Amino acid sequence: MSVAKMHIRKGDKIQVLSGKDKGKKGKVLSTVPRKKKVLVEGVNIIKKHAKPTQKIPQGGIREMEAPIDASNVMLICPSCQQPTRIFRQSLADGKRVRGCKKCGELIDK
Repeated sequence: MSVAKMHIRKGDKIQVLSGKDKGKKGKVLSTVPRKKKVLVEGVNIIKKHAKPTQKIPQGGIREMEAPIDASNVMLICPSCQQPTRIFRQSLADGKRVRGCKKCGELIDK
């Protein structure tokens, strides 16, 4: 299985496009390129039953974020603060950066 290029990176601010959390905004905590999934802060909360361990002696039911598909989120441009698609551009030094399709600003500087 090949690793896919993703339009979202760790630390990006995103908006959820579909599902039970549609419209919510959050920060990307991590990405899983092999599965094309992202873990977003405060989105797709699930309940997980945990056995008592030394770290968590009481055990119980924990609430935590679960990964969602990267196709269900859209990047929020840092300059125009709107959800946008991205374009990729090569700079003179050979570095590839992402840019906002709405305002034209470069996202990765």
